Amino acid sequence: MNLLNYTLKYLAIALFGIISIWAVIFYMNMLDEVYDSLDDGLDNYKLLILEKVEEDPATLSRTDFSEANYEIREISAQRANQTGQVYQDTLMYMLNEEDLEPVRMLTTAFIHQGKHYELKVISSMVEEDDLIEDLFYSLFWLYVALLVSILLVNNFLLKKVWQPFYELLAQLKHFRLGKGQSIEPADTEVKEFKELNAAVKGLVLHTLDTYNSQKQFIENASHELQTPVAISINKLELLAEKNDLSESSLESVGQVIRTLERLTRLNKSLLLLSRIENRQFEDTEQVSFNAIAKQLISEFSDFAEYKDVAVSLHENADLGIEMQKDLAVIMISNVLKNAIVHNYKHGTVDIFIESDSLKISNSGAQQALDPDRIFSRFYKNSTDNGNTGLGLAIVKAIGDLYGFQVGYVFDGLHVMSIHFK
Repeated sequence: MNLLNYTLKYLAIALFGIISIWAVIFYMNMLDEVYDSLDDGLDNYKLLILEKVEEDPATLSRTDFSEANYEIREISAQRANQTGQVYQDTLMYMLNEEDLEPVRMLTTAFIHQGKHYELKVISSMVEEDDLIEDLFYSLFWLYVALLVSILLVNNFLLKKVWQPFYELLAQLKHFRLGKGQSIEPADTEVKEFKELNAAVKGLVLHTLDTYNSQKQFIENASHELQTPVAISINKLELLAEKNDLSESSLESVGQVIRTLERLTRLNKSLLLLSRIENRQFEDTEQVSFNAIAKQLISEFSDFAEYKDVAVSLHENADLGIEMQKDLAVIMISNVLKNAIVHNYKHGTVDIFIESDSLKISNSGAQQALDPDRIFSRFYKNSTDNGNTGLGLAIVKAIGDLYGFQVGYVFDGLHVMSIHFK
């Protein structure tokens, strides 16, 4: 739900409450005015009847409401003193409606020629249920009209007012570090939008500076590390080729060379992980995971044969994903290599390709790995010094980059899964 319609939801709720309260107050005031008007009319009608009684005593013979809106009955003095002047609502049978209808009635007493009389005067009034129904429908259509009006104002007038915000949001959505982009907010006269534009632009510039500094540091550090490590390995290899070293010395030199080689792999892995997290792999193409799996099985065949591990491919569908091809190769290669390395003699590795997922299961230690730490950096479940502990962290980083779901389960076999949709 966008911002404009989100605010409309709360406006609709608030408006409903306001109109409901207003309707009750309006209804009570309207009834009060109706009763005041009816009572004034009844009082005036009473005075006219009393004048008519003085002029024509025959008026006193109207003892029911059959032909007029009043009736006069002779009463005792005691009852006359108790009557006063009373306005009340009552029901009366109406011939035209053939039903009882509400009326307003004035009951009072007067004296004529020493006798006491009770006068009742009636006036038709609007039915409350009809009034409430008419008021309800009027307010309902008013409520609908207000909502439609607010919706139109939101989507035409307010949308134009919020245009600088949407333009800034669109630029932020398409902004990518390392692409030489900049944020150019739209001109606006709104103070809050000006402050937002300035804050976002300042934040983006600071982020770009930090990103470029970090990128340059990582590249320089990687390069500066590679050169002395490569020189050290070459010198140690030359030293090992000489015949004047004892067997123990040669073994020590070999250990140092292996350590330096691991340092080289670690350096390359960290650099790759940093580039993935900084989204420096933007070029994409349609990648066939079926072809990648076959290629990697061929490349790892000697290694698998050396470890005495059987690798099988099960193609249940053609799997093609839009992504950077090198990252796809790295992702599957790291999982497959782990499955072979952490296996045992006569073990198995099975690759299952579905239309929206890829799973690699392997035999190995009959103990589940820690699912909360398996994709963490430098997590290792073995004492293999040649393992950098970054392989699965790189797999997870690639998955996060493209929104893939990377998971691990243990059901007697270790199963790594990648769900692409």
